[in-house]
Amino acid sequence: MNFTYPKSEKLKSKITIGLLFTEGKSVSKYPLRLVYKAGSFGPNDTSDGKIKMGVSVSKKNFKKAVDRNYFKRVLRETYRINKHLLIDNLDQPYSFMFFYQTKERLTYQEINTKTKQLFEKFVAQNSPKPTTENQDSTKS
Repeated sequence: MNFTYPKSEKLKSKITIGLLFTEGKSVSKYPLRLVYKAGSFGPNDTSDGKIKMGVSVSKKNFKKAVDRNYFKRVLRETYRINKHLLIDNLDQPYSFMFFYQTKERLTYQEINTKTKQLFEKFVAQNSPKPTTENQDSTKS
């Protein structure tokens, strides 16, 4: 299993980020929120990965850059450790934006637990639903 967060997985395109906020869907597990959009990453992207991920921490909640940067590092790390939950269940490319949305200073363990729950919730909502034909043929 590859526990890396390479440059090719980092969401940097302003166009894609704009599309996430205008057309994207969202799933939440307090205090984390995941905004996502299925589909290709844009005309200039040549990466072959399934995921583009960006992280964000509100300046409204954490005035000091050092605090925002700490929580962004924690979010990237929890994504890196748990991304297999997403990748193993995706059938097409996705763009994600990962948000920390509280003033509370949760520990790494708490954020990691919430990240797992959030990714599992996303997979449950977006996994392909088995059709009745497939269920009937497996019973025979």
